Amino acid sequence: MNAYRTHTCGQLTAADAGETVRLSGWVHRVRDHGGVLFIDLRDHYGMTQVIADSDSPAFAALEKLRAETVVRIDGRVKLRDAALVNPKLPTGEIEVYATDMAVLGPSDDLPLPVFGDQDYPEETRLAYRFLDLRRESLHANIMLRSRVIKWLRDAMWDAGFTEFQTPIITASSPEGARDFLVPSRLHPGKFYALPQAPQQFKQLIMVAGFDRYFQIAPCFRDEDPRADRSPTDFYQLDIEMSFVEQKDVFAAVQPVIQGLFETFGGGRRVDADWPLIPYSESLRKYGTDKPDLRNPIEMQDVSEHFRGSGFGIFAKLLEQDGTEIRAIPAPTGGSRKFADRMNAFAQQQGLPGMGYIFWRRKELPQVARHNRDHPLFIEAERRVLNEELARQIKERGGPRAAWYSVDFMADQPDGSHLEAAGPIAKALGPEKTEAIRTQLGLGEGDAVFFLGGKPADFEAVAGRARTEIGRDLGLIDENQFKFAWIVDFPMYERGDDGKIDFSHNPFSMPQGGLEALNGDPLKVHAWQYDLACNGYELISGGIRNHTPEIMFKAFELAGYGRDEVEKRFGGMVKAFRYGAPPHGGCAAGIDRIVMLLADEQNIREVIMFPMNQRAEDLMMGAPSEPTNEQLRELRLRVLPKDA
Repeated sequence: MNAYRTHTCGQLTAADAGETVRLSGWVHRVRDHGGVLFIDLRDHYGMTQVIADSDSPAFAALEKLRAETVVRIDGRVKLRDAALVNPKLPTGEIEVYATDMAVLGPSDDLPLPVFGDQDYPEETRLAYRFLDLRRESLHANIMLRSRVIKWLRDAMWDAGFTEFQTPIITASSPEGARDFLVPSRLHPGKFYALPQAPQQFKQLIMVAGFDRYFQIAPCFRDEDPRADRSPTDFYQLDIEMSFVEQKDVFAAVQPVIQGLFETFGGGRRVDADWPLIPYSESLRKYGTDKPDLRNPIEMQDVSEHFRGSGFGIFAKLLEQDGTEIRAIPAPTGGSRKFADRMNAFAQQQGLPGMGYIFWRRKELPQVARHNRDHPLFIEAERRVLNEELARQIKERGGPRAAWYSVDFMADQPDGSHLEAAGPIAKALGPEKTEAIRTQLGLGEGDAVFFLGGKPADFEAVAGRARTEIGRDLGLIDENQFKFAWIVDFPMYERGDDGKIDFSHNPFSMPQGGLEALNGDPLKVHAWQYDLACNGYELISGGIRNHTPEIMFKAFELAGYGRDEVEKRFGGMVKAFRYGAPPHGGCAAGIDRIVMLLADEQNIREVIMFPMNQRAEDLMMGAPSEPTNEQLRELRLRVLPKDA
């Protein structure tokens, strides 16, 4: 017999009844039923119930076991009574009657429970990550991650891509985040960098003549943490292809990602229609470049309805250049209670509130229902609804029903009408209010919220408000994955210091080539694209700049002189002078993909040993202070914090 086990804890079935077996694992839970012990024994593969009564030679030793002690148990496989079968376990038809037991690894009192999925402080969970990983949900997430990576690797090989590895120690490169620098002992005063991505190397692989590359690549960025991003390192499916346009990259990537989500999505629908949405349109409609298309809400520009209107706040705002009023429809959100809730949300975002209008049904007076043939009433129903018409009706002594209809708009066949409520409705008047309702396609029980100013100042909040409205009103279909390619990113942006800089990947080809770079940089679009899914960016990529002169000009506009480009990217520039093919690719964030597939909200739930939000490894004690000897060897000196 094997020294530790004949079977795993997920292996025994009814077919093994009567067999003598040896199991090893962790004591998951002990239940004492008055002279009969039930022990759930757990290993990587599953769970087996062990039973012992007072006649068992192992009873006395088993009675003393603590949770999470590692034990070896010998025993005999028995069928459970029919009423006690556990259909949730593969081993649920059997139990093992213990005849012998040995402790292989005793356990102290636990700092956090492993049994169950109780919430526990994240700092404790990360400090004892080896215990946290024993919990069923986290163990399942990590196994899902491994299966996803294997699936991706197989799918890429099947699609004709070849896997290559690129260096981990390299030179610093402007990839949009801070580098992790590595001091060189052999070259005092000089530093290597951990790669933010294998960007330059994968392009050089294309120049070297290898056609379709992929890699499950570790990447390192010194970033501020958030729920969907690791603050130090992450893994991506890195892809590059030669002799391709944007559409060719999309055609290669979609079957892989769609197949992955169909395989591991847990039965959730995977939309096969991946629209191409220009970056500017995405910001305008959704307030973000990673829209959640499960949410049907699309924002619209309603500036013209407020320009010169009676709502002075927005009317005055629109007198300034570059401002607009954006409407966020809220189907079924037409109540004062919901409006108050969204105002509270806006205040949490640092705004004084959000303007709104909502529509409700109101009964018409009885006289209105008997004067539908009156000429003035008919005139009102033609939607020529303005203050002047209302004044004329009143002056000419028309029936109250007529001007009532003018004041409150859309009259209904059942003798009722829609009433627009809220301070903005009163200030705008019925004509403009009705025009907004018609433009947005809203009706009874619906609402609309407004934000105004320069789009760059309010779009992000508007996007969050759109998400909040969709979630609160139950408009988001949680049972599906919806994808969209976001395209036509701006090549450049103006920083807070007024200088022009790259807005995305600096190695992307500008649309229009060198000629486009001779005009206004802020109007240049790049062959740059992202793949958004359910409100997350999963993929970023582009068609690369493979021509030295275009590269020099592109970097010149961002403040890099020719000498600086030669110095920082000399390897690529030199390679491009010796015959570089048109090429492009992308990278998919594996951590974020697994987070979506596992239906988790925090990326740390799918990473085996993550850092905390302060970029600390609480288990290993990183980052740590170097010894004086290490610093002397590297010829470095650490300045005091207040220096």
